Amino acid sequence: MILWFLLLSVTTLGLLFYWKKGQHAPIADLNKMNEKQTVGSVIETIEQKAFQRLAPSLRRLGLTGLPDGILLIGLKEERLLEVYAYNNAQEPRWLKDYPFTAFSGRLGPKLREGDRQIPEGIYEIGYLNPNSAFYLSMKINYPNKFDEKMGQLDGRKNLGSDIFIHGKAATIGCIPIGDEAIEELFLLVAKCSVKPVKIIISPHDFRKKKVQPMIENIGWEDELYRRIKAALSVIDKNS
Repeated sequence: MILWFLLLSVTTLGLLFYWKKGQHAPIADLNKMNEKQTVGSVIETIEQKAFQRLAPSLRRLGLTGLPDGILLIGLKEERLLEVYAYNNAQEPRWLKDYPFTAFSGRLGPKLREGDRQIPEGIYEIGYLNPNSAFYLSMKINYPNKFDEKMGQLDGRKNLGSDIFIHGKAATIGCIPIGDEAIEELFLLVAKCSVKPVKIIISPHDFRKKKVQPMIENIGWEDELYRRIKAALSVIDKNS
């Protein structure tokens, strides 16, 4: 009897909370708040509408379905995420751009936890997160081996972690692209057969602007930007 009373009280309080905020919250919705989504359940929900939005860009490349592989390029100064698609042994061809919906930090690599910096370098998508606080997200494998090596060289230990591409329009060192965009990218990454998906994150587009930023307090930016420039040089957005 006591347990039933407590359960009824909690449910009533939840309904009152949502009612005061001007929302209707049936008990089914309250129960759903505790459910965990999977990548599969998310894809089942978003696939049709996300594919419809992607279809014109896919048709431009002569594709009737999703590509085998994708490549991502994040440009910080331009605040743009470029998506390239390829099938089999084809060269990646530009598919679509997603503008950043928020930005933090400045040009230059991420050096430590809490510096609000978006990393710079050549990374991979580690996993998809269907239960993100920012709708949907995908983990970037920062710090990579290069970051760790430079951290050891500088004597830096707490390099930071948990860098994601995600939805919504807020960030502290991640790449937000909004909810519709993250649905499309989530679908592309989940469905591609060529993994891991690579992402190049650059301070700006070195294909157009050759000058690199000078970063205070480190002596290895030349090596970092040499690697990024080489990776970008073989990707032609106009091909």
